[in-house]
Amino acid sequence: MKIVLLGYMGSGKSTVGSVLAKSLKLQSLDLDSYIESSLGISIPEIFQEKGEIYFRKKESELLQSAFDSLDNMVFSIGGGTPCYGNNMDIILKATPWVFYLKCSIPTLVKRLSIGKASRPLIAHLSTEEMPEFIGKHLFERSPFYSRAHKTINCDDKTVQMISTEVQNSLV
Repeated sequence: MKIVLLGYMGSGKSTVGSVLAKSLKLQSLDLDSYIESSLGISIPEIFQEKGEIYFRKKESELLQSAFDSLDNMVFSIGGGTPCYGNNMDIILKATPWVFYLKCSIPTLVKRLSIGKASRPLIAHLSTEEMPEFIGKHLFERSPFYSRAHKTINCDDKTVQMISTEVQNSLV
């Protein structure tokens, strides 16, 4: 069984993925961590030293590699991953269990304001600029996110509630 969690940065994919994997006794894999361990460099460093195009190319390669080599996992992917190349087709071909963890703009701003320095796409933004930036990104990414098999609205829900909702959808 391969379960994929996608959504915008800050939507809780990694946290929910870890709890869900433990509950289902599956391996938890975070694509960003997989990229960092495979390349031996952090994602902010990749963006700074090699640029976003290089990152997106490696992201696609390692996405396919993970699907080819791993089974029985909860796979949390980066917010932009479904939007580049044929990544969303790769994801949908690999599993019938693709979940979009959807959060409102105010929820995302609140969550992302805390650790934004470690997120290359928003590190340069002021808190006041974030709602417009996130809204624009969500608008651009929604055609990709909406291809997920199920959308889970995550506002005002605990990690455990979201994990349970995903589990209930697997029946």
